Amino acid sequence: MFKPSPFGWVSQYFIGFFFAYGVYLPFWALWFEGQGISASDVGLLMGLGFATRCVANLIITPRIHRVESLLPALRWATLACTIFIACHLFAGANFALLALVTVLFNLSFGPVVPLSDAMANHYSGKQMLDYGRTRLWGSVAFVGGSTAVGYLAAQFGANMIVYTALAGFILSMLFVLRNPNPMPISDTHIATQRPKLSLLLREWPVVKFLALIALIQGSHAAYYSFSSIYWKEVGHPESLIGYLWSLGVIAEVAVFAFSKRWFNGWSLRSLFLISSLGVIVRWALTASTTEVYALVVIQLLHGVTFAMAHIAAIQYIQKSDASKMVALQALYNAIPLGAFIALMMALSGWGYELWGANIFWAMSIMGIFALFIKVEPSSRAPVSSDAISDHEAQN
Repeated sequence: MFKPSPFGWVSQYFIGFFFAYGVYLPFWALWFEGQGISASDVGLLMGLGFATRCVANLIITPRIHRVESLLPALRWATLACTIFIACHLFAGANFALLALVTVLFNLSFGPVVPLSDAMANHYSGKQMLDYGRTRLWGSVAFVGGSTAVGYLAAQFGANMIVYTALAGFILSMLFVLRNPNPMPISDTHIATQRPKLSLLLREWPVVKFLALIALIQGSHAAYYSFSSIYWKEVGHPESLIGYLWSLGVIAEVAVFAFSKRWFNGWSLRSLFLISSLGVIVRWALTASTTEVYALVVIQLLHGVTFAMAHIAAIQYIQKSDASKMVALQALYNAIPLGAFIALMMALSGWGYELWGANIFWAMSIMGIFALFIKVEPSSRAPVSSDAISDHEAQN
């Protein structure tokens, strides 16, 4: 069987996986709605997915210690994703069945990003690939998935959302079955320990950092769950919605691509302040208007509200004590990007059902609270460009 280079293997796997993710993240709430699920239950199901991913990344992912285990784990996780995404077609409008397949799918889905990133980082450390150049193909595929499914759903109905995501996972399955050349093998035995997360959660600076990121990234909850539904309700076609989601990702990728040039010398405080102001403006606009020109501005602000905050978070983690870096990364992915977004998705579901688009005003207010939280990590070396590029795993 043909054995691709590390760059070919990882970039092609990213293409399949993030094509499917570009379908899932923007359009899954729309598919739930198409099954007759209420807005509050859509929020619960979407939040349940994020909560499950949080649990998976705290419990399952840390058990994959050695690099030799990455490829088998990715194969099993990708196979499970493929099976459970297809199971949605048989759940219909049964909330209990939808909740079950949501949990099973996200238990499989959650570990894929950190495991595939670990593969990329392993080969990057051996100078066999450039992480940023490799990861870029995942971003391109995300845009392709969200664009394609918007057109297909508009032409052929909501079930095309599941079929298109399934096609992406089948492609991922074909790619992950191949062996890269060379295979990932540890040079030396490295003892690994699970991070002491409970100890970090007792430190006030860490709590402030997690709270700040939770406010900024958690403000995206209503956007992830209900922006597609909202924009469709006011008359925008699925094809336009797909283009808008793609525009948001393009803005995010642009900020990461030029972050070293644009933000060199900026303090963490400045990055977090600009991101918080972006949150205030973006969601206030979303609550106020659905004009296409305004939606373009709203989506371009994704580079500010998500990407700049992530850049600042990565810098915070890398400037902290070396002994805390792994644990901080785990907490960052599990709490602000997992558990808190899950909670906010559930709350935004009830809010959207009661207040409609006014729920986005609540998201905007979260940016105001974020303005008043300051974080101060201990001084360390500057963040690497590869680490800054590692951004879309939780978007």
